[in-house]
Amino acid sequence: MSTVKYTPRLADKYTKEVIPALSKKFGYKSVMQTPKLEKICINRGVNGAVNDKKLVDIAIDELTTITGQKAVPTLSKKDISNFKLRKGMPIGARVTLRGEKMFEFLDRLVSVALPRVRDFKGISDKAFDGRGNYTLGVTEQIIFPEIDIDKVNKITGLDITFVTSAQSNEEAYELLKELGMPFKNIKKDNN
Repeated sequence: MSTVKYTPRLADKYTKEVIPALSKKFGYKSVMQTPKLEKICINRGVNGAVNDKKLVDIAIDELTTITGQKAVPTLSKKDISNFKLRKGMPIGARVTLRGEKMFEFLDRLVSVALPRVRDFKGISDKAFDGRGNYTLGVTEQIIFPEIDIDKVNKITGLDITFVTSAQSNEEAYELLKELGMPFKNIKKDNN
């Protein structure tokens, strides 16, 4: 009995469409030179986590639901007396996606979650770090269909960082654009 190997839609698109398009644009001689999406890191700080430990558990549950992978708490690195913070206290939640789960999450983010943002006109292209990574800030976790709005007691945001193997911002921009990220169209805004 043969089993059919499942590949996410965007992983398939990357090998069939994105690699040839980027190779043509930047003149890569080898497939291995083509930048690729290495991982997606989702991070969420929890306001008031010092006073209420359940808020971190709620954040972990929501991130786990959104990504389909178990989230872990982020711990404070040092003591800050003004915030009543001790080293090692849980103050947020994070999850790192690679492989199939990464492509599945990106597909859901681009096709389902981002279009649900109120007055959405595209994402900014100014959040690249110079080393080929892109960070997107989401202000409401309720844009994800996995979150039940009735069970949300507090609307909070999260940071999504796309780590690529690109050497420059331009390469990373083209890679993410080819994968379907809805960047704002700069040329139309200036006219």
